[in-house]
Amino acid sequence: MSAVVTSDSVQRYEEIFKRHAPLIYRTAYGITGSHEDAEDALQGIFLGLIRRDVPADLARHPEAYFHRAAVNKSLNLLRARRRRRLVDDDAALEQTAADDPHTTADSELRHRQLYDAIAELKPDHAQILILRYMHGKTETEIAKMFGVSRGTIAVKLFRSRARLRKLLRARLGEKP
Repeated sequence: MSAVVTSDSVQRYEEIFKRHAPLIYRTAYGITGSHEDAEDALQGIFLGLIRRDVPADLARHPEAYFHRAAVNKSLNLLRARRRRRLVDDDAALEQTAADDPHTTADSELRHRQLYDAIAELKPDHAQILILRYMHGKTETEIAKMFGVSRGTIAVKLFRSRARLRKLLRARLGEKP
């Protein structure tokens, strides 16, 4: 079912976009590490929103809705990117390093490993990590966004960090 687009709804979408686009972009960029992917996620979320009726979650908790949407869209982009890598990793790293003199191949590789590891986490675990460490939200603030107790968030945060460490160690060939 497609939403009817009127001048009032266009104004409403513009207002929603202006208010929440920075959060979505920041979240997507934090997960993907790519400006292009962050822009794709941002556009995809709003195109999807325009194509259907406004979800109830959006009206109740817009920040939580858009954060969850940004994490899910970003993780999907990372998974798709991993499936369709067409260039040799070494060649891509050399090109990236040549494009940006401040970026080294090692740091680019570490970032890619981090993003790939985050993509393997459960979406809610990735969301909690991003909210906590990228957006500086407290456990209490995150709990309020998710509608759960602070203790639940603390446990998920602990498990998410442990799982992320394990995934990164596996990528680096270290023992767990």
